[in-house]
Amino acid sequence: MLEYARWKYVVILLVLALSVLYAVPNVFPSEPAVQVTANRGASVDAALQQRVEAALKKSAVPFASSEIGKDGNLLVRIASDDAQSRASQAIRDELGGSYVVALNQASTVPKWLQWVGAKPMFLGLDLRGGVHFLMQVDREAALAKRFEATAEDMRVQFRENRILFTSIEPAPGNRVVARLRPGQDLDKARQLLARDMPTYRIEALGDTITVAIPQAELDRMLTEAVQQNIGTINNRINELGVAEPIIQRQGADRVVVELPGVQDTAQAKRILGATATLEYRGVVEGNAVEARDNGLVPPEARLYNRKETGTDGKPMPILLNKRVIASGEQLQNATSFFDSQSGTPAVSVRLNSIGGQRMFDYSSANVGKPMAVVYIERIPEVKLVDGKEVRSTRIMEQVISVATIQGTLGRDFQTTGLESMKESADLALLLRAGALAAPMDFVDERTIGPSLGKENIERGLKAVAFSFLFALGFFLVYYRMFGLITSLALLINLLMVVALMSLLGFTLSLPGLAGIALTVGMSVDANVLINERIREELRAGMPPQSAIATGYEKATGTIADANLTAMLAGIALFAFGSGPLKGFAVALILGILTSMYTAVSVSRGIATLIYGGKRKLKSIAI
Repeated sequence: MLEYARWKYVVILLVLALSVLYAVPNVFPSEPAVQVTANRGASVDAALQQRVEAALKKSAVPFASSEIGKDGNLLVRIASDDAQSRASQAIRDELGGSYVVALNQASTVPKWLQWVGAKPMFLGLDLRGGVHFLMQVDREAALAKRFEATAEDMRVQFRENRILFTSIEPAPGNRVVARLRPGQDLDKARQLLARDMPTYRIEALGDTITVAIPQAELDRMLTEAVQQNIGTINNRINELGVAEPIIQRQGADRVVVELPGVQDTAQAKRILGATATLEYRGVVEGNAVEARDNGLVPPEARLYNRKETGTDGKPMPILLNKRVIASGEQLQNATSFFDSQSGTPAVSVRLNSIGGQRMFDYSSANVGKPMAVVYIERIPEVKLVDGKEVRSTRIMEQVISVATIQGTLGRDFQTTGLESMKESADLALLLRAGALAAPMDFVDERTIGPSLGKENIERGLKAVAFSFLFALGFFLVYYRMFGLITSLALLINLLMVVALMSLLGFTLSLPGLAGIALTVGMSVDANVLINERIREELRAGMPPQSAIATGYEKATGTIADANLTAMLAGIALFAFGSGPLKGFAVALILGILTSMYTAVSVSRGIATLIYGGKRKLKSIAI
């Protein structure tokens, strides 16, 4: 008697039900949308939603609906792909630079499916879905940052060697000019700089030392800035959890970033291009209000604004030292949390050895004096002037907290004064991922929609469909009833692969489709082994039901050996490959696992249902 345990049937039915549940979202296409995210100091509420809807109606842009999501962002569903860019521009013109407006794709999966975690499969840029960014390094800002770093190195060098100076500041013409106090050893100062800066041109005249940076050195600095930015962007993308990103340098100062399967493009845009960081500076004594009103700022100080506003309604000014104690560049780790003592979101930071030593030295010498934390954010803006896009950048600097140094500080401490847990989490993410060596602006932004990959999708699906239909036709002709059983197993195998890739959030690309087509062939191979083994047992004179049971039992070991060998190759491709190779490897590995299960378990269960209840079975259709 051919038997199969009932609990195995329960498992098969459960697997089939879950596969259908998590594969179904792929039949619901996404629709174009525009997402609005608030920058620091702004908020997304019902009033903003009404403003956006009014702006779209005024611009005659058709839209389906708008809603404020759980993440606090406004999502506007647009009626067509053609209207998406017009909607984005209309919203930008209305809201200005206080909000990030990004193109997006909105899901149409029913709420009840989303509630159980069912979501459509992410598609690569060669198929559909994702975003393309072209980012450009701000050359002027990169070089200015380098000049300021050079000036700070000179200040530190002179202080350590007791060389008094009046000022050390960057100057036009790619130079840094140091003015020494009368009576200082000019030759000693020049030799110190020549030792530490051998590639720079150093000239000494009177009480002035000029450090000129050659053009070749400037080009090298820019190249290093671009390379460092690529590494930082890669770290930030890893924090976002994007599968199979493409990050490539284009020309001297541009970087191409492609993020397949991204849903929250506004978040991606904000995280990739953000230069938000923290700086710790000492507070300079003096009347900051008078300095602001009269313009008389002490030479060693800079004027900043605090979060708080004064009685005149203006932000309260504060004088801070030009010298930075520590910044995000010296940070090793950062985590966000809610500080129960202050009742505000906070970020716990750990500095590296250099930053920790600077913080130790400063706090040791300034116990009882105030220290400020400066939040710095670079916000890109796009305006339409005479029908052309004009891109600019607005830099926001704000003192978020001022605290008195109670004791010596080391590498670990906390920063409070942030507005929300979301801001705290985003800032911690940026600090962990690393600071950009130079600010970057978004030159081009494109959301890849269905039209671009339509032909690839059609051809890829045709390849999988034809491979399945060819296998179905062959099996029906050659193996008859067992051919039908095999075809049902193949269909369930494809369903399971799609469900697993959707559930696990993998990105499907053209190589992935090739991997799925290959798994169809692997599944065919496994079923051929089973059917031929059953035929051999029948030729040996074994009764039909016993031949079926024996055929499945004896073929299982061979199937396992063949598939595990192929799986090792897939694991190697995933471990050492990148981009398209990983997509192919993921589809191959999942397909091998599901094909083994369907060939050994599912097809046997179907065969038992058909032939197991017949007591006087004399022959089978194989």
